[in-house]
Amino acid sequence: MEIKVILTGATGLVGEGVLLACLEHPLVKEVLMVNRKSNALKDPRLKECIIPSFLNPDEFSEQLTGYDACFYCAGISSNGMNESDYSHITYDTTLGFAEKLLSLNPQMVFSHVSGSHSDSSEKGNIMWARVKGKIENALMRLPFKKVYNFRPGFMKPTAGQQNVKSFYKVISWFYPLLKILMPDRVSTMQEVGLAMINSVLKGYPKQILEVTDIKLLAKA
Repeated sequence: MEIKVILTGATGLVGEGVLLACLEHPLVKEVLMVNRKSNALKDPRLKECIIPSFLNPDEFSEQLTGYDACFYCAGISSNGMNESDYSHITYDTTLGFAEKLLSLNPQMVFSHVSGSHSDSSEKGNIMWARVKGKIENALMRLPFKKVYNFRPGFMKPTAGQQNVKSFYKVISWFYPLLKILMPDRVSTMQEVGLAMINSVLKGYPKQILEVTDIKLLAKA
C-alpha cells in the first residue's frame, strides 16, 4: 500500500524531521508540503503548496485533494504569547485547516503533533497545555478515518536537518545518557516520522500517543 501525504510545518524542527522520514520510506509515494514560505528541498516525490493563511485554503482545494493522510507538524512556542493569540494559531488555524481537508478527503488519516503534558481536561493552570488539549479533543471529534495526537518529548534531530535550534544541538550530545535515564521522555525524530507513517499504514489502538507509544508504533 503506497500513500500520499500532506505535511505542514516542513520548515520547522518536527516537520523537517518527519519530511525526511517520509522521503526515505518506500511506501510514501508523494508528499505535498503545505507551507507559508517555500522550502528549498528537492525530491521527485515532493510537491509544494504555498498557502499564506491556513484559515483561508479554499482556493487551493484542487491541490489538497486526493491524499491519504495529513501530518500536521506546524506550530509555535507559547513563550511571550497571551492565550487569545496562542489559541488563534494553535486551535483556530489547525481546526480550520483540518475541517477543510476533511471536506476534500473524508477517508484521510489526520496525525497531529501536539505536546507532552497537553491537558485533555482543558481546565488546568498551564495555558499552552489547555490549548493543546482543546485542539486534541476537537480533532478527535472530527469524522476522519482516524485521528492521532502525537505527544513527543525531547527529539534527537535526524542527521542532515537544517532547522535545528542550538538548544537541540547541544542536548543531542547527551541523548545516549537521556535515553538511559528517562526513556519514556526522549525519542529520535526518525522514530516520530516512522510512527506517523505507520499510523496510516498500520493504525494504533490509542488516539493520544505518548513517547512510549511513538516508539512502539515506529517499530510496527
